[in-house]
Amino acid sequence: MLNIVLLEPEIPANTGNIGRTCVALGAKLHLIEPMGFVINDKQVKRAGLDYWDKLDYVIYDSYPDFLRLNPGAVIYMATTKAKKIYSDVEYEDDCYVMFGKESAGIPEEILVKDPEHAVRIPMYNDIRSLNLGNSVAILAYEFARQHGFSNLQTEGDLHRLSWDKKNDI
Repeated sequence: MLNIVLLEPEIPANTGNIGRTCVALGAKLHLIEPMGFVINDKQVKRAGLDYWDKLDYVIYDSYPDFLRLNPGAVIYMATTKAKKIYSDVEYEDDCYVMFGKESAGIPEEILVKDPEHAVRIPMYNDIRSLNLGNSVAILAYEFARQHGFSNLQTEGDLHRLSWDKKNDI
C-alpha cells in the first residue's frame, strides 16, 4: 500500500482531490497539522465528491507526531529542490511519499536530513511547481505502475457499452 503524506496542506480543494486519488488507488492519506482548513470543510468534501467516506486517512498534530507514530517509515519527499527524478526510484511497498504545503513546499530543515529520499518531477525552469493534486497523482500512479497496478481494475468492458447505431462511424 502507498501512503501519501500532506505536510500542512493549505487549500481544501487540493486535499479533496488528493483524497479522491487515494481512494482510487487504495492509498492511505496522512494529513499533518496545521492545515489551512478544517477537515469537514465543504470544499474538501466537494472536491472529493462522494468518495470522502471511503478514504482511509489519519490526522497528526505535527510532523514530530507523524514521525513518532510511524517509526521506521521510508519517506520519499517530493520537492523541486531534489536532484533525483521520481521515476528513477524503486518505491517500496508501504512507503510514504510526502508533499509540502502549497505556498512553501517541504521545509529545508526536513529535506537536508535525508536528501537521498528527495525526488522531483521534471519541468521547465520557468515553472515554480505543479499543482499539488497533479504532483500527487503523478507520483502515486508511478508507485502503482511499479507494483503492477495490483488490486486495481486494469481493463474496461466495451461489451457493456450501449452504442447508438445511428451515430456509429
